[in-house]
Amino acid sequence: MALLFLGIIYVTFISLGLPDSLLGVGWPEMYGELGVPQSYAGFLSMTISLGTIVASFFSGKWIRYAGTGKVTAFSVLGTAIALFGFYLAPSFLWLIVAALPLGLGAGAVDAGLNDYVARHYQAHHMNWLHSFWGIGALASPLIMGQILANQQSWRIGYRLVSVIQFVVFLLLVVTLPMWRRRETRQAMTQIPVEIKETKFINMIRLKKVRYALYAFFFYIGVEATMGLWASSYLIQAKGINPAKAAMAVAGFFGFITLGRFLSGFMSMLLTNRQLIVLGQGLIMVGSVLLWQGTRYPLLVAGVCFIGFGCAPIYPAMLHETPTRFGQMLAQQIMGIQMAIGYTGAIALPPLFGFLVPQVGIAVLPLFLMSYTVIMIVASEGLHRLLKNKNHRI
Repeated sequence: MALLFLGIIYVTFISLGLPDSLLGVGWPEMYGELGVPQSYAGFLSMTISLGTIVASFFSGKWIRYAGTGKVTAFSVLGTAIALFGFYLAPSFLWLIVAALPLGLGAGAVDAGLNDYVARHYQAHHMNWLHSFWGIGALASPLIMGQILANQQSWRIGYRLVSVIQFVVFLLLVVTLPMWRRRETRQAMTQIPVEIKETKFINMIRLKKVRYALYAFFFYIGVEATMGLWASSYLIQAKGINPAKAAMAVAGFFGFITLGRFLSGFMSMLLTNRQLIVLGQGLIMVGSVLLWQGTRYPLLVAGVCFIGFGCAPIYPAMLHETPTRFGQMLAQQIMGIQMAIGYTGAIALPPLFGFLVPQVGIAVLPLFLMSYTVIMIVASEGLHRLLKNKNHRI
């Protein structure tokens, strides 16, 4: 029964990853049919991200009120309805309306399940959880790509993924008693912990919290900036043809997924902090290869090193949350960390895009290194505070 329950969590995280890559693959067909400029994809992406940020901030309160199982189930239902809204969309405005519940649902599922796994499972499960997200994120381009290759409408792709989400919702509803039994059993076997809620303004006044938020902001900044601009960098700065550049970027996401699967095993031998430091070092090595490399194999190696370096950092930082801040505040801080991370995804890639005309796209690896250095400084600052036994949150 325990394995079945864990399998349900993993399947839910696959469904979380499924919608994330649909827009990028389907948009070249979507914007012409809807009669809007190609750049309007940014408005959709930002609306989804804003919904995710809002849900992450409030996820702790929702979970305390309804429980992780119910919040997860009805958040998946929200994403299923939103995706079906994309399928029916008669206009771009309809997409904007549907994008908000898509982001809200994704943010609540993400924060809720990460909090649950961080509190109740070991580190290797957190890494494997995020590798299952990668399976979903890799599967959706294949689904949409096959549909478009068969000369079918992009709407079919959204409808198919919506149906998958509805199936996952039904699975979660059927297994709600299992969630309640496990939460009741854990409450009876563990020392009772009062879940506290602190005002956000009071929370960020604490140096330990600020360091953690800086680390999340700049980690997601590295991942999102790389995902958005790596292909353009390879084409414009290194002269790689678009097809090969696309394959290299696919390697970035593929190595994140593979790296998180392997990190699950590595976490049985290494601490979360050691995994974070290892990942940060690999990102720096990959960025140097990307900056100095001239031949395609070396550039691909740089891209894959960065992806492999990104793999353990996010799950390890999430899993450390209860240890860093205690059970009383972990649930609330989990959502805040993820919201700040999503803010980094919204802010840092456009910042680089805004600066490209002034500094040139060839400086992308330098930006990645700068973001990583700030992340390292924040992580090590937090580690020093944690070692200080007189420091209290």
